[in-house]
Amino acid sequence: MGAMLRLCLSGPVEVLVREAPIDLGPPQRRAVLAALAVDTGRPVPVEVLIDRIWGTDPPEGARRALYAHIARIRRLAERLDDGGDGRLPVLRRSGGYQLDLDPDQVDLHRFQRLAAQARDSARPDRTRVALLREALGLWRGEPFAGLTGTWPARMRETWRRQRVDAVLRLADMEINGGDPAAVVGELTDLLGEYPLTEPLAEALMRALHATGDSGEALRCYAQTRRRLVEELGTEPGRRLWELHQEILRERPAQHGRAPDHEAAPAPATASPALPPPLSAAPLTDPPASQAPMTSAAAHTIPAQLPAGTKGFTGRIDELGRLDTVLTDLAQRPAAVVVSALSGMGGVGKSALAVHWARHRRSAFPDGQLYLNLRGFDPSGAPLPPDRAVRGLLDALGVPATRVPESLDAQVGLYRSLLSGRRVLVVLDNARDADQVRPLLPAAAGCLALVTSRSPLTGLAVAEGAQLLALDLLSAEECRDLLAARLGAARVAAEAAAVDEIVVRCAGLPLALGVVAARAAARPAEPLAVFADELRTAERILDPLDTGDPATAVRTVFHWSYQTLSQEAARLFRFLGLHPGPDADLASLAALAGVCVTQVPESVRELTTACLLIEHVPGRYTCHDLLRAYAVELAAEHDTTAAVRAATRRVLDHYLHTTYAADSLLTRRRHPMQLQPAEPGSLPRQLADHDEAWAWLITEQPVLLSAVERPPAGFESYTWQFAATLTTFLERQGNWQALTDVHAAALRTATHQEDLAGQAAGHRGLGLARFQLRDPQGARHHFTRALDLFRQLDNHAGQARTCQNLAKMAWAHGATREALHHSRRALEHFLLAHDRGGQAVALNDLGWYLAELGELRQALDYCQRALPLVQATGDLSGQAHTWDSLGYIHRHLGRHATAVDCYDRALALFRKTGDRRSEAIGLSYLGDTYAEAGESASALDSWKQALDLFDELGLPEADMLRNKLTTHAN
Repeated sequence: MGAMLRLCLSGPVEVLVREAPIDLGPPQRRAVLAALAVDTGRPVPVEVLIDRIWGTDPPEGARRALYAHIARIRRLAERLDDGGDGRLPVLRRSGGYQLDLDPDQVDLHRFQRLAAQARDSARPDRTRVALLREALGLWRGEPFAGLTGTWPARMRETWRRQRVDAVLRLADMEINGGDPAAVVGELTDLLGEYPLTEPLAEALMRALHATGDSGEALRCYAQTRRRLVEELGTEPGRRLWELHQEILRERPAQHGRAPDHEAAPAPATASPALPPPLSAAPLTDPPASQAPMTSAAAHTIPAQLPAGTKGFTGRIDELGRLDTVLTDLAQRPAAVVVSALSGMGGVGKSALAVHWARHRRSAFPDGQLYLNLRGFDPSGAPLPPDRAVRGLLDALGVPATRVPESLDAQVGLYRSLLSGRRVLVVLDNARDADQVRPLLPAAAGCLALVTSRSPLTGLAVAEGAQLLALDLLSAEECRDLLAARLGAARVAAEAAAVDEIVVRCAGLPLALGVVAARAAARPAEPLAVFADELRTAERILDPLDTGDPATAVRTVFHWSYQTLSQEAARLFRFLGLHPGPDADLASLAALAGVCVTQVPESVRELTTACLLIEHVPGRYTCHDLLRAYAVELAAEHDTTAAVRAATRRVLDHYLHTTYAADSLLTRRRHPMQLQPAEPGSLPRQLADHDEAWAWLITEQPVLLSAVERPPAGFESYTWQFAATLTTFLERQGNWQALTDVHAAALRTATHQEDLAGQAAGHRGLGLARFQLRDPQGARHHFTRALDLFRQLDNHAGQARTCQNLAKMAWAHGATREALHHSRRALEHFLLAHDRGGQAVALNDLGWYLAELGELRQALDYCQRALPLVQATGDLSGQAHTWDSLGYIHRHLGRHATAVDCYDRALALFRKTGDRRSEAIGLSYLGDTYAEAGESASALDSWKQALDLFDELGLPEADMLRNKLTTHAN
């Protein structure tokens, strides 16, 4: 691959430097690297990483273990970088981490890229063969070898299918290109690994026959048939049997006698045993002719499947899941199998179902039935059961004179006709489970494939249906779809425009299909024109309107909307007012202006119609285009006053809860006083620090969105949200978010000529610039904030800003100046009658005095601070006070007392989530142990501190690493 450093996921997870593996450590660290590598170049949330490594029931301490592994991977990356051996950067991203490698440095990503290029029919065949051979040459063995768990197993299956896909494509091209001998070895090896995969046996038979070794091809058939019969109890599928018969007819006599099993009769039913991925299926449909049914009488063989979607692409995992259902059909010969696809309108359920059904119809030689149940038809009237069953009977060739009168008798006749047959029944666009049940076949060997905007969980409960929720397309799948419709060259030539189209369509296949159709109709038009239309449209759904109700995005959404009750429809219209990206029941109740107990029924309706998705338990999200449609509906159906009231309710819900949470994180008086909350806003009542922190962690994306996109007329909420988030973001060490929210707050407050907002914005930016090592910028913002708080006669604001100036002065070695600012802070806290602030200021004074060597006076201040912070319940204040006392006792030579103080401080830092202070406290604890002569304890504390510094990306890590190296030597 030409790179000095490569990451290999096929075989054991390994990092190769100059083709030599380096030590990655234990299997769990390899799992962490693998979990990052599958999304190379994209951020992976911490929760997703934990799920990939430990599954849905992670052990206690999984998050800490993850951070420790990432810290060690980063240390390894630093050593590689320092030694000139290549880069392996793991970057901290909001809520997660990102492996920032070129995807071509990861073998399986390069494999995917090469295989995708080989699918481009515009390339010369020999070029495509070379691409496939290069891709397959990267394969080193079973992916993630040695890693256990559900996620590695699922990924192994995905990569396995892609490998089979590539080998089958290569075989097809080599055989058609006149060099079948070139693939016999690969096909033989792969069939040995997956002996029940009939397309592999078929390809090997074709290759052997083409080389003139028809006898070996027939032996391959016999061996495959024997395995299918012995292991699955089924005969080979129609395609394999027909190839076997063709070879028998064409085989030259000199190749000898056929094996005993050659004369096996044609199978009455086709076997779906372990099918390959659909990307490995022929690009053309199988022949329409089917074997006769086993019944003595002649029967109509229906072939009702609609034409497939041109340029269908992606959905590899979903197609694999459906193939697994087909395998299940072979393994459960006594049962009918039902699979149900669900998802929002326009997500591609019907396209996927029809695509899969067309490419797997050879597994159903007795016919394929298709029925559009019109569950979300514009008329609002789903297809009645009697008409649906009658349509199926017509397709099966039942004369009108033989159709019974009652619905039950019609259903009985329909199911009797399917008895003993292998038929695929596709029931498209179902309204609910009750509409589907009468149409399900009862015959073993039949498969019903149902699509619906509703989850159809009732089918899973009563009929054992296997449910598959269809999600939006990934960005890569979106680009593949556009390339399939518009040509790879046109898409590659305007990558930026394609990226914007992908973002604006938000992964919805219907929206992408509309844009692709319009672009295909205007081939001379740059794609940037269509991207610009999506960006600048006053209503984003307008460019996605085709004029055809079946394909216009707005109309498809309307079909779901019109099924809602009045209450659910009103809640849906207000969804566009929510700051996003997701919501809990309390915030949805605030939107609707009802009690929390009244909203679940409306939410259930919305999730059933896939207008709202419960993406994690208790949290709901809505597609961006659906939100745009909701905004349109609100403007059309609701008064301006109603929309403003709903907006104020949801913003007040979040703002007043955030303010309460901030008050629990720090017991100092807040510089900002809020207006009373809008009636019906339902702010959360948070019990304690832990509940406040948990709520802020959960709602952080929503709160940051509220700052980024304030509704018109509600601009003051921008700086108020920023101000209440300051302590939380500071304790997280999230300096970029702290910068972003206060920059937005300051812009808005300056535009509104709001002095209080400007003061809060300057103070927040001062904190951010200080942490980002910009003392000049920090001093400018702190000084400006202090002046504005002075103009407002806001003592709480002046006190906090003086504290910030003190901390900055101390950080730059000006401890006397820090002492001066700290005394001013105490004065302002006294004037503000803020006991919590006074306690913190007393501790600050004690710390700075200790730094100046005035230990006795320092001890007095901190001992005065401790009962005050304990009385106010300020856990952060208590943590910092115990930390100060530990520092003072250490320098007084009282090491045992100092260790006890640090242990108390660290427990509270962990409880409050102040990870930076926890890291510093661990470093100081290590110093204390070292001075007391306890080297092992000192090293352990320093290592824990280093892991935290590394994770937070703090510069203290380098100094501590040097200290560890020195002591280790």
